[in-house]
Amino acid sequence: MLKKIALIAAMIALPLAAMAQAKFAHMNSQDVITVMPEFTKAQADLDAMAKQYQDEMQRTEEEFNKKYQEFLAQADSLPQNIAERRQKELQDMAQRQQQFQQEAQQSMQKAQQDAMAPIMQKLDAAIQAVGQADGYVYIFDVARTPIAYISTQSVDVTSKVKAQLGIK
Repeated sequence: MLKKIALIAAMIALPLAAMAQAKFAHMNSQDVITVMPEFTKAQADLDAMAKQYQDEMQRTEEEFNKKYQEFLAQADSLPQNIAERRQKELQDMAQRQQQFQQEAQQSMQKAQQDAMAPIMQKLDAAIQAVGQADGYVYIFDVARTPIAYISTQSVDVTSKVKAQLGIK
């Protein structure tokens, strides 16, 4: 009976002792991502794409406003069937503009996701390499998961992840 109690106590104490020696770390992926060359390039590409969409939206808006002003100036002198046709044309232009705006927004979101996926994979691989090399049980990313409290026993490995990626 005494041997069973000692065995049970040992079985309980071993995992607790292992947890007491467990190493925990945290990092801030935003501090790393924003200085990655891949992110800088992706951001520049996305900014260029956004500018192209913005320029096109501005061009179509100017075209719409010009046609609308022409219509207003001539509306009283146009026969009803021509006025109705031009109104319909303006409505169609407005709908196409709105549809283009939605498509542009969706396209930008997809481009951002596509650009960030390999960056996040590279970051995650670096985090795993640091974790394995230094024997951490967990590395919490405070940028992705809100953590209410971080003890001084948790090591900030942001600089180690940067070093793993070759970033100073």
